[in-house]
Amino acid sequence: MPSYLQIENISKSYGPKILFEHIGFNINEGDKIALIAPNGTGKTSLLRILAGKDSSDSGGKVMFLKDIRIAFLEQEYTYDPELSVMEQILSDSAVWMEHLDPEHRADYELRIRQLMTSFDLGSGDRKMKDLSGGEIKRVAIIVMLASDADFFIMDEPTNHLDIDAIEYLENYLSHKRCTLLMVTHDRYFLDSVANIVMELDRGSVYIYKGNYQNYLEKRQERIDNYNAETDRVRNLFRRELEWMHASPCARTGKAKARKNAFYELKDRAGQVYRTDSVNLEEMAPATRLGTKIVNCKDLCFSYGGVPYLSHFTYNFQRYEKVGIVGRNGVGKTTFINLILGMMDPSDPGEMSGVIERGESLKIGYYRQSGMHFDERQTVLETVNDTHLLGRFLFPHDMLNNRISKLSGGEKRRLYLLTILMQQPNLLVMDEPTNDLDIVTINILEEYLKEFKGTLILVSHDRHFLDRLVDHLFVFCGDGVVKDFIGSYSQYREYLKEYESARRSAAREAGRSAKTPPVNSSVQSVSKSDAPRKLSYKETRELEQLEKDIESLTAEKSELESKLNGGLTDVEQLQEVSLRFSEVTALLDEKETRWLELSV
Repeated sequence: MPSYLQIENISKSYGPKILFEHIGFNINEGDKIALIAPNGTGKTSLLRILAGKDSSDSGGKVMFLKDIRIAFLEQEYTYDPELSVMEQILSDSAVWMEHLDPEHRADYELRIRQLMTSFDLGSGDRKMKDLSGGEIKRVAIIVMLASDADFFIMDEPTNHLDIDAIEYLENYLSHKRCTLLMVTHDRYFLDSVANIVMELDRGSVYIYKGNYQNYLEKRQERIDNYNAETDRVRNLFRRELEWMHASPCARTGKAKARKNAFYELKDRAGQVYRTDSVNLEEMAPATRLGTKIVNCKDLCFSYGGVPYLSHFTYNFQRYEKVGIVGRNGVGKTTFINLILGMMDPSDPGEMSGVIERGESLKIGYYRQSGMHFDERQTVLETVNDTHLLGRFLFPHDMLNNRISKLSGGEKRRLYLLTILMQQPNLLVMDEPTNDLDIVTINILEEYLKEFKGTLILVSHDRHFLDRLVDHLFVFCGDGVVKDFIGSYSQYREYLKEYESARRSAAREAGRSAKTPPVNSSVQSVSKSDAPRKLSYKETRELEQLEKDIESLTAEKSELESKLNGGLTDVEQLQEVSLRFSEVTALLDEKETRWLELSV
């Protein structure tokens, strides 16, 4: 395989802090590399240097293979809020399209339309200022993928995406023949896409072929070997120390050489490899929790005529751990703000129903957009507890650093500390893994598993959900919320089984689709657990739904074939894309109603 990228002797530091120094490595065609390092050690800086957005302090060389095309996905996407989605994508794609002839330009625009359909962005007429954070991230990813570049450089591609979008991107990259270097904290995404793990550790680069688990094992071997060598050097150092104490200060060249070697041994003998990680063991326990947490009865909420919550009834229990999942913009964060009583008073949304909160509640709310630090303050001025700061990897030499000098991940870690030190007994976390490094996420998982309170977790991190939650609230759209007993992976398996059963039934000619087996762990949280008999009207509705679902599924399959079949007429492509979005939404709506009647 040809070498796509050669790095030699690059360095980066900020003030006295050295991120990496005189490092070098190669990336070959077909390598799919995940770059791993603790927050604040230079991952983003390294990617920016490779993408030409920043420069090395020591000169050095960044040499790409001639004529390869490079696309860079940054964490923060810069856009014009007044442009439509399509205008923004075409504007950012101009650098790729300006040299194309009309035929190839039409192919490029077709690729954009197909990606917009796959990422559920419709026709592209909405303005950028009206998009959610996850939808904006999808626009940035479409710009990158549409380029069909030879080399993708991606900084946290899954941040802010919902799980459906993550799984689409995961499938796309794992099957596409491309070369990529990415920073990601998503362990399932990493294992599915990457074939190499690159570690940036104490200013040096280490390469491990294979998945994340293999990286953990080989990394530990490296650390064990280093520390074993340190032990050997220490034994030799003791012997040399005895010689230094016992021997006269001879002036022979041989003695001088031995003395010089002694001082080198002394330096090496003091080097022990210790893995720094956040320590949550000494965090104060949660405040005692009463029997009433949050009770919701017939809760409804709509905004601009669009329902986000419809007749939701549920009593949260002591010590339960519930995950909340659903597409971007379906109302997950709105739901959290509602039940916690933190809706903006000026919000014009309409609410009905009852919410009761326990008197002993002490809420810790980790928000997606909750970091509001005074950037001029120092770390110590923000959290005046040197012991806790040390436990969260803020050593003494960082305490006087201003907040403005911290990396995005370091700010997130400090924000997490400010939440946990309040000793909440109801802990609500909205996308807590964004911008945290994998090691910190692992430590946070262990803490939350043992958390002596109630946990409500909104997350797109599938591994995080699988490790922590007892059940899921699945936000289906149109205000419908389903309760699934089990992990996220079990939920996805259930959906696959349901879809397979439904399609099998739909293929039976001359009769209605048979009802697929429904997992009893899926239920509407606004209905009782006892099964009920359908009315005559509901029975007829169910039969019609099965016919509609069969018809819509066939139409969706036909539209997918057209989209993937090389349509070249732009108007026809737009018409097919719009109908595909309509059919997908209608199919979701009817399947949700079918599930309501069948459970």
